[in-house]
Amino acid sequence: MVKDALMQFENALSLNPKPIEAQAALYNKACCHAYRGEGRKAAECLRTALRDYNLKFGTILNDPDLASFRALPEFKELQEEARLGGEDIGYGFRRDLKLISEVQAPFRGVRRFFYVALTAAAGISMFFTVPRLLRAIKGGDDAPDIWETAGNAAINIGGIIVLVALFIWDNRKEEEQIAQISRDETLSRLPVRLSTNRIVELVQLRDTARPVILAGNKETVSRAIEKAERFRTELLKRGVLLIPVIWGDYRRTSVEKKGFGLPSKAAASVPSIGEDFEKRTQSIVAKTRLKSEVRFKAEIVSPNEWQRWIRDQQKSEGVTPGDDVYIILRLDGRVRRSGKGMPDWQQIVKELPPLEDLLSKLER
Repeated sequence: MVKDALMQFENALSLNPKPIEAQAALYNKACCHAYRGEGRKAAECLRTALRDYNLKFGTILNDPDLASFRALPEFKELQEEARLGGEDIGYGFRRDLKLISEVQAPFRGVRRFFYVALTAAAGISMFFTVPRLLRAIKGGDDAPDIWETAGNAAINIGGIIVLVALFIWDNRKEEEQIAQISRDETLSRLPVRLSTNRIVELVQLRDTARPVILAGNKETVSRAIEKAERFRTELLKRGVLLIPVIWGDYRRTSVEKKGFGLPSKAAASVPSIGEDFEKRTQSIVAKTRLKSEVRFKAEIVSPNEWQRWIRDQQKSEGVTPGDDVYIILRLDGRVRRSGKGMPDWQQIVKELPPLEDLLSKLER
């Protein structure tokens, strides 16, 4: 069946299709390759769709048909290329990430403007100072004071060096922030199974729960969960949802296939005010139902994806991949803080405000 589908998509691409048709054929071809575990071929199809046919990277992140592909190294490579942007993959995903980065750091553009303006001013000043310094060195009756001129030149050179260093530092911080936003976006698409056996993505738990990821060996994680039980009531008031991840304790699991069509809308958030009232009502009802289903602990689905994300997060924090760690998320889905070992539950109870408090509402 998959082999026949691949042939049909190949034929469709050979018939000089319209751009939207070519995008669909390449995307569905990638889904077929992902189904067969052919990560490299899937990545090439998606790369072409991103570069030539304006495929949105968010579609790749959201589609359950590509869940198995997102657990492969080829996805990590593709995501990194998309984060950096370029002719080979397109700039759409990076543009979206930069917009989010600008919202989180609204004064970065203003700082850069002043860095450039002040550097230009110092450069213009040096343009006039260098000839004066040469005349001062040569000496003569009308030569300027050498120490004063040298001092002015030193101030300008020092200013240029400092401003350029600040500009480079700001750029590096932006790249780190974009990388973190990219990881947060990947995290939001990771699936968990709730106590009612319902599978949801973390993005659906936003505003409802504060997931606490416990990654480590089975004994360490089990002990941490036992300690958390002592504070169960207070942690539930704060929306804490435990998500244990046991290193290497999962057999290869097959991902439910849902056909090669449009991405699932399961992870959609509450519709905007501009949408019709009926859709908003349905979404609010769905969120209310979800709140009632969220309990104290959830089980991860697609463990390979989870472990790869945690290892990437560990590398970004300078922690050896595979060490025991905990990661606390905010109500809006971003990482609140993380640490080595297992968390101090009493400290977490003191740190996190109850869900109904004003501080929790501001965190959403």
